[in-house]
Amino acid sequence: MDIKTLLGKMVEVEASDIFIIAGLPLSYAVGRRQIRTDTAPLKPADTKALVDAIYAVSGRDVKIFEDNKNHDDDFSFSIPGLGRFRANIFRQRGSYSAVIRVIPFGLPSPTDLHIPHADLQKGLVLVTGPSGAGKSTTLACLIDRVNKTRTGHIITMEDPIEYVHHHEKCIVTQREIPTDVATYSEALSSALRENPDILLLGEMRTLDTISTAVSASEMAQLVFSTLHTIGASSTIDRIIDTYPAAQQHQARLQLSMTLQAIISQQLIPTADGKGTVPAFEIMLCNAAIRNLIRSEKTHQLDSAIAAGTAQGMCTMDQSLFDLCKAGTITKEAALQHSSHQEALVRRFEVEGV
Repeated sequence: MDIKTLLGKMVEVEASDIFIIAGLPLSYAVGRRQIRTDTAPLKPADTKALVDAIYAVSGRDVKIFEDNKNHDDDFSFSIPGLGRFRANIFRQRGSYSAVIRVIPFGLPSPTDLHIPHADLQKGLVLVTGPSGAGKSTTLACLIDRVNKTRTGHIITMEDPIEYVHHHEKCIVTQREIPTDVATYSEALSSALRENPDILLLGEMRTLDTISTAVSASEMAQLVFSTLHTIGASSTIDRIIDTYPAAQQHQARLQLSMTLQAIISQQLIPTADGKGTVPAFEIMLCNAAIRNLIRSEKTHQLDSAIAAGTAQGMCTMDQSLFDLCKAGTITKEAALQHSSHQEALVRRFEVEGV
């Protein structure tokens, strides 16, 4: 099958990912459901031909993959009138394989996805969650809102670029790792010399990127980034644990002053089985939360978030409860993804849900 035709069909069926793996029929995912087509299982020659076609349509040299000592290649590409795609090319059992993420042109509606607003002028905003939880989409929506509501210079550093932002009220510079710049650390250091007002760091992976991002957020700049953690307390602990023991106290003080919000998310299967919906934990830093961070009492953050409902905060269990009460997700799915399962069970019983 022609690769453009294949990708077009995947966009039509609203696939999130496409799997090209030897020994398996061409497969794709819609929401959390895996669907296998009725084609014959792919042979190694078939997967190689499809991988070669992916490189051809993306204008990328397949030798980048063939000569890569890490044996994988991750990149994004666009097809006019169709969409953007993120491809991860790798080897398994000696054959070429690929998983392609489908990124339709244009951002989804933040309202439809219940993505929270983050109208902040400076500081550090983190979007956290497991891989595939929709963090990139949430970040893109947050950046898009900033782009349309204030002026400034937005610099994004991503590996690879997924959503393309156009110049609205802001000037938008998007740098891809490693195509435009070698590493996140180098990109972040460079960005600080480029008159930035808003920075988007695709992922805080190392002590170098974490410490530089935190320092940048001290300089009256708004910094967005992600971590593969679930929940505000585990996110803060993960950041602090990255520092050497002798620097952790100072890191806590610095983080307590610069952190503005943590948005933690999970994708939950919908009750009708046709897709997924995000559930959010939202922590907005107030005086009480900053004090908990400074005093190493992150285990009390859940209670502080629950007490901050009037300020726009929301626990993960509250988000799951609301989705279940509205009939969007099942009770079983809510309990499976809850932070405090027993407490959520009692609440369902008390409120007759």
